[in-house]
Amino acid sequence: MFPDVKDSKLLSAKKRDEIYEEVVAREGAGELDFCVRFADHAYIDTYGITRAVRRATQRSVAALAPSAEGIRILLDGLLYAPSRYEQETIVHGDALVPIISLASVVAKVRRDRLMVRFSKKFPQYGFEAHKGYGTQSHREAIRRFGLCEIHRISYSRKFALR
Repeated sequence: MFPDVKDSKLLSAKKRDEIYEEVVAREGAGELDFCVRFADHAYIDTYGITRAVRRATQRSVAALAPSAEGIRILLDGLLYAPSRYEQETIVHGDALVPIISLASVVAKVRRDRLMVRFSKKFPQYGFEAHKGYGTQSHREAIRRFGLCEIHRISYSRKFALR
């Protein structure tokens, strides 16, 4: 189905975009369904990254499959779905299981595109280039301009204080 799919971290941005566009086409044709949910900075700062990821995962699963009947969920790493779903968590699933790899690509592309949109509102931070990761240029922008409203204070404060 997607012979070039693998862990999104191992693909170029161009390859991820190509795979993503094929997924979107298949979603539109009713062949695939994907749901990506994000946790915002305020939730992460309040409850922590682990709880935020779990909540986003649970919200995605519930949106895709409101009823757990006849549904089996495959998850990467240490994620888990609500207990009413049959599920399997596979460590390094994004590298080992093609459908998890595909989900990894979809999530990464959607997140990267969100960061590009944020770059229009906060151009001084260069989100379009580093996508919010703690690169040298991002750390320097935080030191120069301080934190903006989308930064996770619990993570970024250390860069602003140096």
